[in-house]
Amino acid sequence: MNYNEALEYLYAKLPMFTRIGAAAYKNDLHNTIALCRAVGNPQNEFKSIHIAGTNGKGSVSHLLASVLQEAGYKTGLYTSPHLVDFRERIRINGEMMPQQKVVDFVLQNTTLMEEIEPSFFEVTVAMAFQFFANEKVDIAIIETGLGGRLDSTNIITPELSIITNISYDHQNLLGETLTLIAGEKAGIIKEKVPVIISQTQEEVKDIFINKAKEKKASIYFADEMFAAESSIYKDGFLELKYAHLSPKITSPLGGKYQTCNIAAVAAAVSILKESGWRITEENFLSGIKNVKQNTGFAGRWQVLNQSPLTIADVAHNQAGLTSVFEQIQSLSYKKLRVVFGMVNDKSIDKALSVLPKEAIYYFCKPNIPRGLDENTLLAEATKMRLTGKAFPSVKNAYNSALSEAAKDDIVLVVGSFFVVAEVLD
Repeated sequence: MNYNEALEYLYAKLPMFTRIGAAAYKNDLHNTIALCRAVGNPQNEFKSIHIAGTNGKGSVSHLLASVLQEAGYKTGLYTSPHLVDFRERIRINGEMMPQQKVVDFVLQNTTLMEEIEPSFFEVTVAMAFQFFANEKVDIAIIETGLGGRLDSTNIITPELSIITNISYDHQNLLGETLTLIAGEKAGIIKEKVPVIISQTQEEVKDIFINKAKEKKASIYFADEMFAAESSIYKDGFLELKYAHLSPKITSPLGGKYQTCNIAAVAAAVSILKESGWRITEENFLSGIKNVKQNTGFAGRWQVLNQSPLTIADVAHNQAGLTSVFEQIQSLSYKKLRVVFGMVNDKSIDKALSVLPKEAIYYFCKPNIPRGLDENTLLAEATKMRLTGKAFPSVKNAYNSALSEAAKDDIVLVVGSFFVVAEVLD
């Protein structure tokens, strides 16, 4: 079996949420526990930080991993989904897991996988945990997939837990209200393990406070510890100043929504230092500035071209899209051209309701089974008085937007992780 054959096996044999949606979701931890037991319970062999949330958890994961790398620690990073290469999910110091290691894991565990029929995500969690243990990482940053309480990653006992923004997403699995969604995310809070909340949201604040109290866990609200005093987007970089942080912070992640995420990383560094981790101010600043080089992070306010200004962002729910379009409106341009696609289990009305009506839209279907038909999307958008055309592929939509754009227009690729992935690929 070679690497491509191993991937084909994983994609073909295992239910994959990113492709088929809720049918791939397992609402218990039994398969993950069985897989990890079969490979020696690697989750007990390394220190970790656990990160959940609706929006921002990927950014916080990569930023914190970058800071720890700058501090000299061998740092594992598990995130999902991937954009182009499956191995983006599993990295050590920014380097993707070697192809042969993926093959070895599949070969060694085929019999068990055939027996218990785990999901794709359950297998990748066990694969990552074994790789981190075998490579003896100093610490691993572990991002949840869905929710937290029943997420496959929730078999670790971390040094620290972080919960980012809570928004409407995956309501069919996590609950229809923000309080229910927050309750699922709060499931990562462990006994006497400190927890950071990146953004104070009054509607769900008490959910986290009460869960932390129940677990005897110290709780910190990052945006109260490090309030953002200013944020300026300039030449593709975000320049930030926070209360209680002396230097100016420069971030290559240009979205202004990163202010809460960087505050969460600052809070994490503060707590880790109290526990004896050696992280200097210089490590923190360079970790933020060098996150793309250090971890291969992509797809968040990613500038693809300057003329016309072309930006890709994986924002895909109401809150994420609102943040992106608020920042777009602060820029100077002649016309805004938006390449937009969704998956079919997202709330179409909520997403479309925040899109600016003066933009020109290029509606498309991401090339996965969950992809929402472009004509259905166009029909719903037309009801919302949005103007655009439907295209049979992301590539066609993107090329059309670029060909029609003047040099002083903006082309924005947004709406789904998988739309951005096809553009980057």
